Amino acid sequence: MQSFDVVVIGGGLLGCFAARNLCRWDLHIALIEAREDVCTGISRANTAIIYPGYDHKPGTLKAEMTVRTNEEFDRLCRELDVSFHRCGSLMVSYGEQADAVLRRKYENGLTMGVPELRLLSGEEAMTMEPCLSPGVTSALYAPTAGTVNPWELGIAACENAVTNGVKLCLNTRVLGISHTADVYRIETDQEVFSARAVINCAGLCADRVQELVFSTPVHIAPDGADYLILDKATENKPTHIIQYEPEDGGKGFNAVPTVEGSLLLGPSERDNETDFAVSEKGLSFVYERAGRVLPGLDLNETIRSFAAVRPNPQREDGSSIGSFVIENPAPGFWSLIGIKTPGLTCANELGSYVAEKAAEQLNAGCNEGFDP
Repeated sequence: MQSFDVVVIGGGLLGCFAARNLCRWDLHIALIEAREDVCTGISRANTAIIYPGYDHKPGTLKAEMTVRTNEEFDRLCRELDVSFHRCGSLMVSYGEQADAVLRRKYENGLTMGVPELRLLSGEEAMTMEPCLSPGVTSALYAPTAGTVNPWELGIAACENAVTNGVKLCLNTRVLGISHTADVYRIETDQEVFSARAVINCAGLCADRVQELVFSTPVHIAPDGADYLILDKATENKPTHIIQYEPEDGGKGFNAVPTVEGSLLLGPSERDNETDFAVSEKGLSFVYERAGRVLPGLDLNETIRSFAAVRPNPQREDGSSIGSFVIENPAPGFWSLIGIKTPGLTCANELGSYVAEKAAEQLNAGCNEGFDP
C-alpha cells in the first residue's frame, strides 16, 4: 500500500490543476488517472475559449471565478509556457429578441466588473468583422476573451505538478474507496493507496466515484457535441471569436481562431451521449450555422471533425444545475462534480480552491520550494 497526504482522482484539466496547486503546500501527493495519458476525456475536446465572465449569475462561484481567472490568464500561461491568444469576442445578433439577450448579458457583465465590455451597433460589428453575414443588428464586444490549446494547458499543468513532486499513476482505475478514522483507502486495479484526503476530479465519472463511498444528490447526464476545424489557409476568417445568439433562442454557434491559426467551428448539441464519435446531424448543424453567420467561409477547407462529451450536472429530480458544484460530504473528501463551461477557463482557479481547502484541513505548511 502506498501512503499519501492527498490523492487526486482524475487526470483531466481539473485534476492536473488540483495536483499542481496542492504542490504549494508541504504535502505528499498522488494523481491517479484511469487512461493511458492525461486529458483524454472531457478535456480533449472542447471549444477552447477563455471566457470573460458576463454570462453567469452574479454572486455565484462560477461568475466570480470566471472574471478573476480571466484577468490572471496571461500570467498563468507565461508560468506554464503555454500559448494564449487574447483575441476578444463578438457575440452577434440579427433581430430584436436576440438584441434584448445581448443587452441583458451586457448589463450582467457590468455588474460582474468585466473590463472594457461594449455593446456595439450592427454597423460597428461589421466594421470590426467584415466577414459577418449582413444584417447584424447588435454585438457584444468583450476584448478580454481569448483562446488556448486545452491539451497544451492541461499537459503543462501535469508536467509542472510532477516536477514539483506529484506521483503520476496512469492506467490506474479506481475500483473502491473506504473511509476509516482519518484515512481513505483507495483500491485500484493496480495497487492500493491510502490518503488523508481525496479530491475527486473524475469528470464524467465523478458522481460514480463519490458514490463508491458517499451518496450524492448530483448526477451527470452527458451531452455530445460536434466540431469542425478549417485549415490555416482558409480565407475570410474572423480575427475575433464569433458567437451567434439566434433570434429564436435556440442553440448558438462559435467560430474560434485557434492559437495555431486554424478556425474551430461549433458545437452542435446532442443529449445523452457518451461516445466521442461525430454525428451526421451534428455536423450538418455546424455547417448550417457557419454558412448563416460567416457566408464567405469555404467550408471545403475543413481539415478535420471531432466530437466532445460534456457533463451536464443534474439534481435528483432531473433539473439542471447552473453553477459549479463542489461537494464536501465528509472531512477530507472533495468532489468537483459536473464542472461544465467554463471549466477550461476556471481549471486553475478551481484547482486552487480545493487545494487550499485540503491544505487547511490537513494543517499543511507552505512549500517554499514550489516552482510555478
